[in-house]
Amino acid sequence: MFEKILIANRGEIAVRILSTCKRLGIRTVAVYSEPDFRSLHVINADEAVSLGGARPSESYLVMEKIIEAALATGCQAIHPGYGFLSENALFSEKVAAAGLTFIGPQASVIASMGDKIAAKQLAIKAGVPTVPGHIQPVATLEEATLIASEVGYPVLLKPAAGGGGKGMRAVDRPEELASALRLCQQETRKSFGDERIFVERCIRRPRHIEIQIMADHHGNVVHLGERECSIQRRYQKIIEESPSCALDADLREKMGSLACSLARKAKYTNAGTVEFILDENRDFFFLEMNTRLQVEHPVTELVNGLDLVELQLRVAAGEVLPISQQDVSLSGWAMEVRVCAENPARDFVPSVGQITRYAAPKGAHVRVDSGVAAGSSVGVYYDPMLAKVITWGEDREQARRRMVQALNGYHIEGVFTNIDFANQVLTHPVFIRGDLSTDFIPTYLLDESKKPESPTAVLHAMATATTLIYHLRESLLQSALLPLQSRVGATRLKKGHYDYIAKSEDDIFNIRLEKDGSNLQWRVCVDDSTYRVVTPQLEFYRRRLKLSINGQESHFRLKYQGNFTKAAFCGVTRTFEIYNPREWKLSRFMPPPSVKEAENILECPMPGLVVDVKVNAGDQVFRGQELVILESMKMESAVSSPGDGLVEAVLVKPGDAVESGKVLIRFKKA
Repeated sequence: MFEKILIANRGEIAVRILSTCKRLGIRTVAVYSEPDFRSLHVINADEAVSLGGARPSESYLVMEKIIEAALATGCQAIHPGYGFLSENALFSEKVAAAGLTFIGPQASVIASMGDKIAAKQLAIKAGVPTVPGHIQPVATLEEATLIASEVGYPVLLKPAAGGGGKGMRAVDRPEELASALRLCQQETRKSFGDERIFVERCIRRPRHIEIQIMADHHGNVVHLGERECSIQRRYQKIIEESPSCALDADLREKMGSLACSLARKAKYTNAGTVEFILDENRDFFFLEMNTRLQVEHPVTELVNGLDLVELQLRVAAGEVLPISQQDVSLSGWAMEVRVCAENPARDFVPSVGQITRYAAPKGAHVRVDSGVAAGSSVGVYYDPMLAKVITWGEDREQARRRMVQALNGYHIEGVFTNIDFANQVLTHPVFIRGDLSTDFIPTYLLDESKKPESPTAVLHAMATATTLIYHLRESLLQSALLPLQSRVGATRLKKGHYDYIAKSEDDIFNIRLEKDGSNLQWRVCVDDSTYRVVTPQLEFYRRRLKLSINGQESHFRLKYQGNFTKAAFCGVTRTFEIYNPREWKLSRFMPPPSVKEAENILECPMPGLVVDVKVNAGDQVFRGQELVILESMKMESAVSSPGDGLVEAVLVKPGDAVESGKVLIRFKKA
């Protein structure tokens, strides 16, 4: 076994690898860019080496710097994690040439399996079903148009190199092809240094199923079951689980056996993932093979009882796999949520800033793999993923409920996150019954007409939490105004019950609070429903609140804004204002808030870098027309015109760094 390794990555995966190395007694070296000098992976490693500037091209993607750091610190191997150089055949080759071990497959295998075209050809030879489409990359728009018409719309444009959904777009109509192809080529060129794109049929409502394999240098290959990764936005996974409720034992064995056959055909070693799409007829097709550890590997670990990083290290050190296929058995169910710095309310645009408050969930069968803490900075140069929450249960429903509670208690301030959005998915009736597809989010959560109403029980719980906090805060304030001698043992607050009205959006709740035994026990009536509530020893302000409601533990995240309390619970985010009955009567005569008129400007929706400006002053533009291309957190996004108009001034140019809210373009007023 290695005595010392370098981890060529950052964030939560670097911290994750460090934990296994520490358990095995392997010394570690971290590498970092200038903004990451105080990051968790740097703090937790035995040694750390600076790579340079903030941009990945100045630091994490500079192969020579990483290899020099490994040699200078006496390392024997390099673990690439995922992302960055993890699937770069040249890096693997250079690591080996320097006399170091690359913890992953050899360069030739990375090259063949990392190229989607070559991988598809190999899959066909191995007898693995593939998606109908053209097997060669397109050279021109004309060629892409011809192939798309032959394959039939909708089609999927996919980069020949790389993965992770980058450079991939679905095209529904011929008139969308030119713009989609251009953006795909730009994005894949920046991400992988390769702009080859190929065209295949886009299968609607597929499930994304992947098989984890592990292979050693002695000819042994095993699969460790499947992961369901269908909950995605922009082809980026958000929620994963293992096993999948779409597979039975026979289909699992068939897909696993074919994944192992492909690995043997490719002479694969170390950890890898064979990805499939499963259509509504339960036919499956090869998608790609990822030649690295996957982000979602923890769900496989929890249902198999294995440490995949440890297996990677042992295989890379030349050991024989300690398990055979007969030893592999799945126990229970596991789910994972990727916690990302992004704003779901604004089309998932990245969010940057400093994390000012951070509290991760804890509890039995709850695991958090995090790369951040209070004080961590989130910038525009790296992936938006901050952490992963993983839960295990004896069955899917128990794992799901544990995840909902864990996310209810996950508190991050300073940047927007997708925590509450993930809980919207987890509590959606369609998700609960397991009817999943990669179209789930656009179908059920972005289409306003299909969004379910917030459950009454959830709104009642939120109204209870915010009203109790309001009542106890007011009690403390009134108690503080009394003379010292009269505050001993009593307050002037009336005994018995306390009536309030809670308003949130168009919902109005009549609430009565009554003490029920001790000071921590309450009988709460919300309209016609009654709840037994037990509170903790409450403080004046509490950002995280745990209540027992009818015997069930419930976690709330609260934020106070003047007389308003914003609450997040089970995927629902609401702002409540609490009144006593007399105040409520007066409030109904208050004037409605004024509405700000729209300005004739195009604002930047997210921090990032301007890649391209597609219009000039004096140009006529139309609603939905792409005006500016931004790059942020390794993704390119088009900023479109909010309406028809005439451009008065363009206020940015390619290469400019821009913040959210910056005016990019000004239009002439009508």
